[in-house]
Amino acid sequence: MLLDNETLFSDNQAITTGTIYSDNIVRFGEGEVDFLPLLVQVVVGFTKAEGLEVKVQTSETEDFTNAVDLASSELKLADLSEGARFPITRLPKGNKGYIRLAYIVSGDTAETDGKITAGVVVE
Repeated sequence: MLLDNETLFSDNQAITTGTIYSDNIVRFGEGEVDFLPLLVQVVVGFTKAEGLEVKVQTSETEDFTNAVDLASSELKLADLSEGARFPITRLPKGNKGYIRLAYIVSGDTAETDGKITAGVVVE
């Protein structure tokens, strides 16, 4: 699989506590992009978070004032080891022009290790 910098949401992004948004927002323009393959992968294993939920969000504006969730998936700590992939493997229908990822960390202890790389890939 190949990642492209133009469609990269997160590149070795540290995920610590609460809700963190992907470092990058990708502008696709309004229309369907639902068949593009998506990779959301743990590149450094998590050690403290109870779990991590990933949401694919879209908006008509780059500031995500009216963000809409298109898909979500959650993995528990036992499944957040290096190399783990979230089961969202394609961009879902409903693109409004801009897409980002939201990472929601569960648990009371701040994560100090976990990192994610995510983006549209060429298979």
